[in-house]
Amino acid sequence: MNADLSIRVENLGKLYRIGEREPYKTLRDSLARSFRRWRHLGSLEKRDQYIWALKGVSFKVSKGEVVGIIGRNGAGKSTLLKILSRITEPTEGNAEIYGRVGSLLEVGTGFHPELTGRENIYLSGAILGMKKREIDRKFDEIVSFAELRKFNDTPLKYYSSGMQVRLGFAVAAHLEPEILLVDEVLAVGDVAFQKKCLGKIDEVTKEGRTVLFVSHNMAAVQNLCQRCILLDSGQIVAEGETTKVITKYLASSSQREVGDLSLRKDRVGNGSIRFESISFHHENGDRTSTFLSGEDLLIRLSYSVHQVLSHGATMLVAIGVQDVYGDTLFWCSNELTAEIQREWPKDGEVICRIPKLPLPRGSYNINIYVAANGIVADWVTDAARFSVEDSDFYGTGRMPPSSHSRFLVKYSWSVERPARPRSTR
Repeated sequence: MNADLSIRVENLGKLYRIGEREPYKTLRDSLARSFRRWRHLGSLEKRDQYIWALKGVSFKVSKGEVVGIIGRNGAGKSTLLKILSRITEPTEGNAEIYGRVGSLLEVGTGFHPELTGRENIYLSGAILGMKKREIDRKFDEIVSFAELRKFNDTPLKYYSSGMQVRLGFAVAAHLEPEILLVDEVLAVGDVAFQKKCLGKIDEVTKEGRTVLFVSHNMAAVQNLCQRCILLDSGQIVAEGETTKVITKYLASSSQREVGDLSLRKDRVGNGSIRFESISFHHENGDRTSTFLSGEDLLIRLSYSVHQVLSHGATMLVAIGVQDVYGDTLFWCSNELTAEIQREWPKDGEVICRIPKLPLPRGSYNINIYVAANGIVADWVTDAARFSVEDSDFYGTGRMPPSSHSRFLVKYSWSVERPARPRSTR
């Protein structure tokens, strides 16, 4: 065994049966049916009522490494963590864990609703393999982090889902596991608690412990994870440097078609120039309609000239970006930058590059406009839509609440001592 290895997964697969439940059978019948399923695995997967939640998954995680697991709902992320946590068994392949595992997979996992918060801390700690004296030593720190001291002796069934997450995360993070598995812990809870979670995970990683982090929060993944694995339909489709894998994920999750404008009738202008299509691209040229905050955005407008324009005609093209409420956020025009105002080809593309997109998570509409010699040629409102996902814009894994900021700007803070008044003596 490699002494620097924490997790080794080889050809891991999990087959689930979907559809109707079978009627009650005896234990003997169930055992016999399970044995037949193992013997005829190849034929079972061909039937409609079976689905591979994971198939052929292989990867390694070194000690002290923080790896993000991302993908759409149903990609197999939670199934993978449940296998690694020994909650469920794989159908094929194997997973080797070298170290004590702590996991926070779902709200209330490992808790008993009839037991109090205090009792559930000890129960969860025992499940994680901790001695009572270890739990005693960490108890006050766990309760303080969860901010639930006055509810210590209240049965868990009276806790809200957010309170259960607080307690569950506090136990998993404070009982010093060598490997921490976290699944969407930031999906529940208030903003302040999410910040505490991010801070604690960052603290755990700096202590050299291994973390597998499943989340749809791309800002947190980008901030915390050195490496990322993208799952799709139970298989690994990308693995490597976090930003590159996130970009691939967003591109695959978005609508990749070119926005066809040729059939749009609700347009204004004399038609001397017509927009034919609009598309969005990453800086590397990949087409997408989903971007990260702070990422470069390229908008390509395909056009055709339908009337003869005078030699040296002045061309004005503009793009307006609006929020979902129809308020214009900013306007990009070649008139302001004094670019490409002369000699357009008869048919071609104009490209607008917006560096370091300063928009928070949300959906945005595009209006496009072109004029020749001051006469409107084509004007299409709501020509296309793109979306933005949070990124690690500020380098802390945190983003302002959407209700507080319509734009993202770089800034810094400092504290200075007031200048001492000069002596008059």
